[in-house]
Amino acid sequence: MSPRRSSGGAGCIRYVIAIVMAALALFSYLSSKQTNPVTGQDQYVSITQEQEIAIGLQSAPEMINQFDGEDPDPQAQQIVDMIGQELVQSSLANQGDYPFEFHLLADRETINAFALPGGQVFITRALFDRLQTEGQLAGVLAHEIVHVIARHGAERIAETQLTQGLTGAVVLATYDPNDPRTQQTAAVAAMIGQLVNMKFGRDDEIQSDSLGVKIMAQTGYDPRAMIEVMRILDEASAGNRPPEFFSTHPNPENRIAQIEAAIREVFPNGVPDNLRQ
Repeated sequence: MSPRRSSGGAGCIRYVIAIVMAALALFSYLSSKQTNPVTGQDQYVSITQEQEIAIGLQSAPEMINQFDGEDPDPQAQQIVDMIGQELVQSSLANQGDYPFEFHLLADRETINAFALPGGQVFITRALFDRLQTEGQLAGVLAHEIVHVIARHGAERIAETQLTQGLTGAVVLATYDPNDPRTQQTAAVAAMIGQLVNMKFGRDDEIQSDSLGVKIMAQTGYDPRAMIEVMRILDEASAGNRPPEFFSTHPNPENRIAQIEAAIREVFPNGVPDNLRQ
């Protein structure tokens, strides 16, 4: 009888601790709500802008190394810098007050572009070489700029902290070291957390396309170039190795309609003929 009481008591303690963990995770997440000054949307962010910038600067060297370093072609890097900085300075992106830096990575195999919190933006040479116009490059960079000013990375950090807290609570409450079947419960909880965060990430991509259209228009670029980028990526996916771009971005066929709708919102009377291609 005594060992059984001890086991039951331990189980009750685990449940209490799990409830406290879940409550703290939820309270911390919900109390981080704030309004983004650029997008005007409410979001949950648990770190400051200064911390975002620090995270980006600290992580940039590692990301550069993962993609074969920075491209040695100074002219190509200058084009990326010029277009990137123009997009920031001539659009709503300048309201974010982030120290943007644009990196052309030497990787000629991986088709990708991405941004770190705080203003570090990257495009691989493999994607750069497939682009045919400055407008298409502007479309890629504008999309990544939105990830920064909309603080998508900071949102993901807050959501990850919430997911980890809730998942940890579920595991603690249900795991019994004497019952191997409870290990499956822990695996399911972790999987659910990953799916939730993936869904949020897809929504971020759609917002980046929509606001990217506005940034391009404000800078004088024809935003229809973003549709051309989608078609280029779609063609690249016909090979044996789909672009790495698709691991974090929705497929082109799912995005073109969203981009077209965003363009109609910005230019309800049609896209002017004097925009840069």
